Amino acid sequence: MADKRDYYEVLGVDKNASADEIKKAYRKLAKKYHPDLNPDDKEGAEAKFKEASEAYEVLSDADKKARYDQFGHAGVDPNAAAGYGGGGFGGFGGFEDFDLGDIFGSFFGGGASRRNQNGPQRGRDVRMNIDLTFEEACFGTKKDVTVSHMEECHTCHGSGAAPGSKPTRCTNCGGSGQVRSVQRTPFGNMQSVRTCEVCRGKGTIINDPCKSCRGEGSLRNSKKISVNIPGGIDTGQTLNVRGEGDIGKNGGPAGDLLITVRVKPHKLFVRQGSDIMCDYPITFVQATLGGEVKVPTVDGSVTYNIPEGTQPGTVFRLKGKGAVKLNGTTRGDQYVKIQVEIPKGITEKQKDLLRQFDDSVDPSKYKRRKSFGEKIKDFFE
Repeated sequence: MADKRDYYEVLGVDKNASADEIKKAYRKLAKKYHPDLNPDDKEGAEAKFKEASEAYEVLSDADKKARYDQFGHAGVDPNAAAGYGGGGFGGFGGFEDFDLGDIFGSFFGGGASRRNQNGPQRGRDVRMNIDLTFEEACFGTKKDVTVSHMEECHTCHGSGAAPGSKPTRCTNCGGSGQVRSVQRTPFGNMQSVRTCEVCRGKGTIINDPCKSCRGEGSLRNSKKISVNIPGGIDTGQTLNVRGEGDIGKNGGPAGDLLITVRVKPHKLFVRQGSDIMCDYPITFVQATLGGEVKVPTVDGSVTYNIPEGTQPGTVFRLKGKGAVKLNGTTRGDQYVKIQVEIPKGITEKQKDLLRQFDDSVDPSKYKRRKSFGEKIKDFFE
């Protein structure tokens, strides 16, 4: 016992490791040191495999682990004291019928995943894109779409066998879809599991395949369905239409139809969530004197009074004129940004009038200009 390494050190885990962590560590070592996988160093690999197996046999058993934690190797060695229980490690205590598929399944695709392949399997999801106008995305709509998916064959009703016949159980695997083999080794009986090569894992043989689906039990078909598009949806978001994907296998549910939305750009508006943005150009006279303007919205034009002295870049809000909020009933707002446009190519008479106007305006009326001038003065001083 003096020469034995600590079991936690062997597996590379600490004393607080969970059962899953211990199992994961053991599987990693078992794969690394299994003699069949180390033909160049079978003897050395065999010793390390045996050491890892011995450590796992103790640490995976709650009672043995508790004794080991308290008394060390003496607590689990049947030769050290009569009351500790036994099992020994001559046959690796419980490893006599060792299933290699359980160890290597996660690495080579066997194990539990093979055992479940004949159970119910969900069908694959089908994806498609749909284009919406700006207004359709804002308020929602109903669209007819054509989905191409796998459906149950109407000739054989999913069995894959021609009418009047039916699949028969595979005699090679007994209907399990798997073939097990046992090999005696110095470490006990090692089991391995492989997919049945006769039925390809299905467990049944179709001697007379359905001519419509060629024995698959399903066919690709196009189907037109009506889809409700909720208001407030935006580019990149995906709708999930349940059960309209490919048919499931072995009684499993069908997959879903996943529709990704693309919203066409609008000439006037831009969306930000449920809010709508737009620019509105006005003349410098309108900005100076104010006045009534007609502003476009997704509901039609509305009247808005521009205040006297409105500055370029001013943004005003039209409450409740935005898009419907997704999965809600209320609406966002529309924000209108004022763009003051300066005319080009004016006549000499117009220029004279503007100069007279400019001379008549008290400089203090230009608040921003006055403030900026004071900042420049302070900067140079």
